[in-house]
Amino acid sequence: MSKRTCKVLRAGPGAGMLSYRTYPKHPAQPRVCQPQGLPAAVRRGPILITRPCATQLEQEVERRQRLGQESAARKALISSSYHPARPDVYNTLQDEALAPEFLAAAEYSTSPGADLEGLLQRLETVSGAKRIYRLPVLTAPFCQALLQELEHFEQSDMPKGRPNTMNNYGVLLHELGLDEQLVTPLRERFLQPLTALLYPDCGGGWLDSHRAFVVKYAPGQDRELGCHYDNAELTLNVALGKAFTGGALYFGGLFQAPSALARPLEVEHVVGQGILHRGGQLHGARPLGTGERWNLVIWLRASAVRNRLCPMCCRKPDLVDDEGFGDGFTREEPPVVDVCALT
Repeated sequence: MSKRTCKVLRAGPGAGMLSYRTYPKHPAQPRVCQPQGLPAAVRRGPILITRPCATQLEQEVERRQRLGQESAARKALISSSYHPARPDVYNTLQDEALAPEFLAAAEYSTSPGADLEGLLQRLETVSGAKRIYRLPVLTAPFCQALLQELEHFEQSDMPKGRPNTMNNYGVLLHELGLDEQLVTPLRERFLQPLTALLYPDCGGGWLDSHRAFVVKYAPGQDRELGCHYDNAELTLNVALGKAFTGGALYFGGLFQAPSALARPLEVEHVVGQGILHRGGQLHGARPLGTGERWNLVIWLRASAVRNRLCPMCCRKPDLVDDEGFGDGFTREEPPVVDVCALT
């Protein structure tokens, strides 16, 4: 299935996140929508839209198109020249890397008669109103092994791309070669059965692509993350370590809703545990106190939803071809799925 990019989104901050405070100065990855409008700064309330001139939009589209080529070049160089410290993490995902609670929840979700009520007994509901859930995902030994590999790569002389439009430090997993062996089976075998029950109206049963990266927070580097929403139908955020204080996630309402940040909900990170939420849920990270915090973030995408309405420009996408998963759009006729309600 050929993946596509929305041209309107390509002209915006796009492949990453949209900030609710400032317009990101250096968007990270192509895979986005056509020069018509550019979502920009948003206050606590209605979204403010700016419309740059055609020349600015054309220049941004061209710049974004180069980013895909640059990413492919980095991936090729890493594949040919990088020597991993932990080759075992590149093996196809095994059950031993996954927390028993996560395996049990996924197994239940694929069993005959599985329903939402039964699944909710097997995970933590952080907020029923906001539909935010938490459960253990990765074992401690696998988190440690993955962190060792990520730190080894960070210290190498290999080229590195930014994780997204707002984080400066971290790793794009497809460039490192961990996408097909780790993230794709995690999405297809384990996450989709869960999300099909938790988020049927958000394409949870039709996930067909993703964007995965690791972000790092540390003194002298990124310490916090402003409020934003993701270029995803759903997001999984797993704390990998290390020892740290502070840095809690906070959540508001869906970005389309007025007063979406009126009473944010704070959620502490627990190493090995993942937080599931809707991509359109406003969220951010409080300042890190001490130590280092590394998180695995997977943007889960369903073309059945985004082919009808681009989640970033909030319009029917105008598509162009792109490499890899692109932004998760396709030209094929998708199944009929109701889009997320503002609840």
